Amino acid sequence: VKAGAVVVDNSSAFRMDKDVPLVIPEINGSDVKRHKGIIANPNCTTAITLMALYPLHKAFGVKRIFASTYQAVSGSGAQGIIELEQQIKALANGRKVKKAIYPHQIAFNALPHVDAFLNSGYTKEEMKLENEGRKIMHHARFKASSTCVRIPVYRAHSIAVNAEFSKPVSVSAARRVFNNAPGLDLLDDVKNNVYPLALNMAEKDNCAVGRIRKDCAMKNGLSFWVVGDQILKGAALNAVQIAELAAKG
Repeated sequence: VKAGAVVVDNSSAFRMDKDVPLVIPEINGSDVKRHKGIIANPNCTTAITLMALYPLHKAFGVKRIFASTYQAVSGSGAQGIIELEQQIKALANGRKVKKAIYPHQIAFNALPHVDAFLNSGYTKEEMKLENEGRKIMHHARFKASSTCVRIPVYRAHSIAVNAEFSKPVSVSAARRVFNNAPGLDLLDDVKNNVYPLALNMAEKDNCAVGRIRKDCAMKNGLSFWVVGDQILKGAALNAVQIAELAAKG
């Protein structure tokens, strides 16, 4: 940085630094211009969730969300995949599973434990959606309550979102917004069992949204399901898109 290089940082070290832009190009790409040598890449679940939430926010003004994430083992790196495969093989052969990456067996299981626990009872991962979401969307009053779950899927994270807005929102209006959102595919035809699946979204650049319905527990509420490849839009692809914006000046 001192030599004049521009660094796109994919760690969490600079995300909440007030002097470092935190960027999803489709949302706040213009923030790149404020950089002082470092531009931060957001958390994977934040990026995937906001790809669907932000277009709705522009149209209806999001107040708060409740989110449950279902995160692939590759989010823990290659060792997460290896541990899952080894446990499946052990169970298939009647052997006891070995645990190293996760505190419990991940094969055929769901662990409501992603990242370290805080004194509040939330994990660090669960706080990122609210904290990073506020910064990326320039929305200081945005509220998010999340539960992050690790599941035995190789690649692509899925997020169930229940969102409350300032303005009334209908399913048809939400679909129109999603249809025009960059980097987002609309897959929402429940009569034909069409909705986003982690298996289908792995290695895809775009995120996808479906299962769109009125939320029956909140006024001006909408529920939806968004899926994306956490290695691509959740990390590497978003970083490359940031670098391309920075190169344009």
